[in-house]
Amino acid sequence: MIHLLKRLVASHSYHLYPFLLLLAICIPFYKPSIIYPKTHSSIILTTDMSISRTVLKKVLAVETPEGAGALVRRSIGSIALRNLTPFLMLDHFHVREGAGFPDHPHRGQATVTYMLEGESQHEDSAGHKGTIATGGVQWMCAGKGIIHAEMPVHGKGLPEPRGLQLWVDLPEKFKMSEPSYQELSPDKIPVAYPEGVDGPVKIKVISGKSHGVESPVRPLGGCWFFHITFNKEGSMFQDLPSGWTSFLYSWKGTLDVGSDKTVVPAFHTAVMSAKPEENGIALSGSEGTELVLVAGEPLDQTVFQYGPFVMTTKEEIQKTLIDYQTGRNGFEKAHSWKSEIAHKK
Repeated sequence: MIHLLKRLVASHSYHLYPFLLLLAICIPFYKPSIIYPKTHSSIILTTDMSISRTVLKKVLAVETPEGAGALVRRSIGSIALRNLTPFLMLDHFHVREGAGFPDHPHRGQATVTYMLEGESQHEDSAGHKGTIATGGVQWMCAGKGIIHAEMPVHGKGLPEPRGLQLWVDLPEKFKMSEPSYQELSPDKIPVAYPEGVDGPVKIKVISGKSHGVESPVRPLGGCWFFHITFNKEGSMFQDLPSGWTSFLYSWKGTLDVGSDKTVVPAFHTAVMSAKPEENGIALSGSEGTELVLVAGEPLDQTVFQYGPFVMTTKEEIQKTLIDYQTGRNGFEKAHSWKSEIAHKK
């Protein structure tokens, strides 16, 4: 624009002087506009307006016996934390030799088994079987019904199996669906590094999205599940869908949560706030801190639970018990099938 103004003055185009005067006035206020793509501007907005959730409640997961000789630390599903839709139960289990979870039924929920140490075998009445290795996950949708067994792998030199099992309520429309599985071996679970591979934080994206990394797991109903490790002291912010229920469970190290730096000790589950403007969670950890962060879409439905059966009405539970007793609607093999892994001599 400056070059054009000089050329017009040199040409003695007097009839253009009013136009030149206007340009001279406007030039000092002229700033070039940069139009960013929508994706770019949205990223800046999210970064500049990160508002962390805060801790509403902390529950100590006390170790208690479960199954055939196993020990579990249960938080969600205990008397202290009974209702947290869509989550029904969270167990941090430790299975010693000779213990396990032999043949048992499920209906109406998804079970997520994530191995922290050692290995666990699984087998069900539909012919599905396999082994979940350290760092691997099995996301099982029980749907209308399945009978299965979960047994630890013990052997000389092998660590005792430890892991997490989360029960997630299924939306009503999926409760009578066919059973299904989504399994990822340790090398198939994608990893996010908020500050690069040499940074303080490593995030295994078991389901959902984190820092540009997305898991291939597609739960029936919204659920994000992250295993977060602080390799050295540091901080991070994890985006979460607005309004979703969220919690974290830590078993190692020291963890500060939210802008108010609420301390969450090891073996505690912390339930987070869910205000519309809170778009994530701020975490700070010492070296060696490990936790899972889980968020799920709340379900506007009642929960009627009878042991491993989870439905939305008392009548549905009664029907489930009849189906199980008579071997119908998903429980056809309830009284004839026996797993190999739970009946080894």
